[in-house]
Amino acid sequence: MRERLRAWRGFGLRTRLTLLYGGLFFGAGAILLWVTYALTARTMQQRIVTRISAVPKDDPLRGPLPPPQEGFFLRTAGDLLHQVEAGKADVLQELLRNSVIGLVVIGVVATLLGLLMTDRALRPLQRVTGTAERLSESTLHERIALDGPPDHVKRLADTFDAMLDRLQRSFDAQRRFVTNASHELRTPIAVNRTLIEVALEEPDASDDVHALGRALLGVNARHERLIEGLLLLARSENELVARRPVDLEHVTASALEQLGAAARRRGVALRADLSPAPARGDALLLERCVFNLVENALKYNVPDGHVQVRLAASGEELTLVVDNTGPLVPAHEAGDLFEPFRRLHDRIGSAQGAGLGLSIVRAIVVAHDGTVTAVPRPGGGLSVTVRLPLAREAARTVRLAGPGSAG
Repeated sequence: MRERLRAWRGFGLRTRLTLLYGGLFFGAGAILLWVTYALTARTMQQRIVTRISAVPKDDPLRGPLPPPQEGFFLRTAGDLLHQVEAGKADVLQELLRNSVIGLVVIGVVATLLGLLMTDRALRPLQRVTGTAERLSESTLHERIALDGPPDHVKRLADTFDAMLDRLQRSFDAQRRFVTNASHELRTPIAVNRTLIEVALEEPDASDDVHALGRALLGVNARHERLIEGLLLLARSENELVARRPVDLEHVTASALEQLGAAARRRGVALRADLSPAPARGDALLLERCVFNLVENALKYNVPDGHVQVRLAASGEELTLVVDNTGPLVPAHEAGDLFEPFRRLHDRIGSAQGAGLGLSIVRAIVVAHDGTVTAVPRPGGGLSVTVRLPLAREAARTVRLAGPGSAG
């Protein structure tokens, strides 16, 4: 029973309503056919056969019923009764056959009409669904605005519009909060940093003051990084309003150039294998995504280690892979690294960060309709893979040129 119920629910609403209407029509038609057949047979029995059978028993015409012979006239009541019974059977059989044919033909036509009427009846729901599919953070101003009588579908559309009003107000409030927080949180941190730097420049400042000032500057810098990371995470989780062509190869090369000095200080070899990879999105966010990935690979590394960055385009997507040497990472904890404030305490230098680097990476990738995964390397370290949609024009060129020319 449950399997049949699951199979029934597997059909679409339009198909289910059509099958239901068609089944009800055929059921009602079958009942009507049976009632008509029974009433016709009863009427023929009462009006014709019964009257002929009412001949008295002592009538000399009533006797054995000889089989009728073709070409002979009916000379007895029994002969007449036999012929009437045969005609009755023929009429009922013809009635049943014609009725079944009519039921099937009319049933098929009624089912097709039911399909059209169901499509028309579900058109308002299709409008609601289409609007919901088009909606995003940048198109929350759209409304269904369904006209018609105040039925269930109209109430559903009005409720959906009211929900969109609340969502739009919520998103607007979130944008205002991020903008205000960006100013209100940065200002006091910048003032504290300035005051500490001024105090350290005093000529009569003691060694204790210098030590305390450097410690406070370190704490202040950590708070700045935390605030910047939180604001960037909030911005990255919002849907992109405008998407522009981005040369990810240039973006990746720029991020690697910025981190070159840090790699030399840490004694980590930074290797790159880049190829043209046109994308669409926000260039600053994508550069921050690559920067965080490579910075994370440098920070959680081992002496004389290396970081390998590979960028390639194939099919309809581009792939960015960042491999690094480093301590062993448990396989069951690799996916948790993308959660905010999630760090592995046994990783080298894990206390230096706020635990937002990979969270920002995932938020940026998701905002660009991509995916990001992390897999531990057998010898230690991580292999992080980012997949983003290739720009449509470039994807078309790659398909026409063939897979061999993607690199």
